[in-house]
Amino acid sequence: MSLKIYNQKRNFNTTLEPKGIKEKSNKNKKFCIQHHLARKDHYDFRLEYKGELLSWAIPKGPSYNPKDKRLAIQVEDHPISYLNFEGVIPEGYGKGTVMLWDLGTYEEIEPFSKTLKKGYLKFILHGIRCNGAWTLIYFKNDNFLLIKEKDNIKGYKNINKYNTSIKSNLTMDEIKNNQGITITNPNKIIYKKDKITKQDIINYYKKVYPRMKPFLDNRFISTVRCPNGINNEKFFKKHFKENKYLKKHGSFYSINDIKGLIYEVQMNSIEYHIGASCFNSHPNYMVFDLDPDEKMTIKKVREGVKDLKKVLDELSLPAYLKTSGGKGYHIVVPFKNKTTWSEFKKIAKNIALILEQKYPSKYTTNIRKNKRTNKIFIDWIRNTKGASSVAPYSLRAKDKPTVSMPIKWSELDKIKPDDIDINEALRRLKLKNPWENFWK
Repeated sequence: MSLKIYNQKRNFNTTLEPKGIKEKSNKNKKFCIQHHLARKDHYDFRLEYKGELLSWAIPKGPSYNPKDKRLAIQVEDHPISYLNFEGVIPEGYGKGTVMLWDLGTYEEIEPFSKTLKKGYLKFILHGIRCNGAWTLIYFKNDNFLLIKEKDNIKGYKNINKYNTSIKSNLTMDEIKNNQGITITNPNKIIYKKDKITKQDIINYYKKVYPRMKPFLDNRFISTVRCPNGINNEKFFKKHFKENKYLKKHGSFYSINDIKGLIYEVQMNSIEYHIGASCFNSHPNYMVFDLDPDEKMTIKKVREGVKDLKKVLDELSLPAYLKTSGGKGYHIVVPFKNKTTWSEFKKIAKNIALILEQKYPSKYTTNIRKNKRTNKIFIDWIRNTKGASSVAPYSLRAKDKPTVSMPIKWSELDKIKPDDIDINEALRRLKLKNPWENFWK
C-alpha cells in the first residue's frame, strides 16, 4: 500500500505527522511499535522495507506467548520518518494519542522479497521491549496473524505492564497534556554554538521531567528567560501572568505537571529555580552553593566540597551533590524536621560559619566579590524565605547547554561543575538515580 494513500488520508496543515516521502533504507532496518489511542485502542506495528514502513494495526498488541495468535490488520505504508513519531493526531484520520512504545532493528529470517508474495514474513526483532523470532501470516483480506516463535528467550514477558513511552518516558495522558500547547518557532536556535533548538530543549525537559517533578511540585519557581537565545538579553522572571498552565499561590506560581514545564519553555524559560519549601509548608530543601573565586583551581573547589561534607556528616545531616552547570558545586540537604524559616536560616548560616571560622583563609560567608579573593564563598543565603536556587536537572542559560545535574559523591573527583551538558544528562538518565533516596 503506497505512500500515496498515506498522504491522501492526512491534512498536513493540522497534523504533526511527517509527510509521506520515500527514503533510502538503511542497512540495519528498523521497526517500531506505537500505542495508538484512537477511536479504538490498538498498537501499530511497522517494519522498514524498501524505503517505507510496512504497517499493521494490532488491536491487542503483541504477545510473547507462542500460543497467542494476534490479529494484525495491514494498513497503508508509512514513511520511515514515522519511526520516531509521538504526539496527538487532531481531527480526522487516526485522531488520538500516539506513544512510541518500542523501537529497534530487525533481521529477515527468510528474504521478504520471496515470502511476502507467499503470504508470510519471518523476522527477528532487536527492540527495547520486543525481541526474538516472530512471524506474520496472511489469512484473508488485509488480515494477518502475529505469532511469537519459540526461541532461546525463556519465559513470557508481560509486555502489557509497559505504559510509558521509550522516547519521552511519558504516559498517554501526559503526552496528551503536552500537545495542548502550541509551540512556536520550534527550530529557533537557543544555544548558538551547539545549535540547540527550542524543540531540543522541549524534548530534553520531557525526558527529564519524571526525575525533576518532585523538586517542582507545589514549590514556587522563578526562571531565566531568553527570548532571543542565550547569547542575547536574558531576564529573571519571578512573578508570572495569570495562566492555566501554572498553579497560582498568592503572587507566586508552581509547575505541577509536564504541561506547565513545556508552556514555560514555549515562553522562552530555559533555566529553572526553586524555593526552599513547598507552599504552606516548612522549609525542606537546604542548599549550599560553593561559589569559588574566578582563578581558583578545581582541586581547591573539590576540597571545599569535601570540607563541607565533613561538617554535615558530623551533624548527621544527609547531603546530596550536584553540579551547578557553572563554576561550583551545590550540596543539598533534605530536611524532615519542621523548622521555622528563622530557624532554618540560622542553621544554614551557622553551618557556613563553621567552615569560615575553621578555615578563614579558604572560605568566606561575605557575599561581596572583593572579599573572596582566593576563597570560596559559601552561599547559604539561598535558604531564606523568597530566595531560590537552580533546580536539579535544570539547563543553565550559559554559553554551553550545561545542566545542574545530581551526581554520586564518588564522582566528585571525576566530574567538573560544568562537565555535564544536555546530551550527557540524557545519557545519565539511563543510569541509576544517585538521588533516589532524597525524599526518603
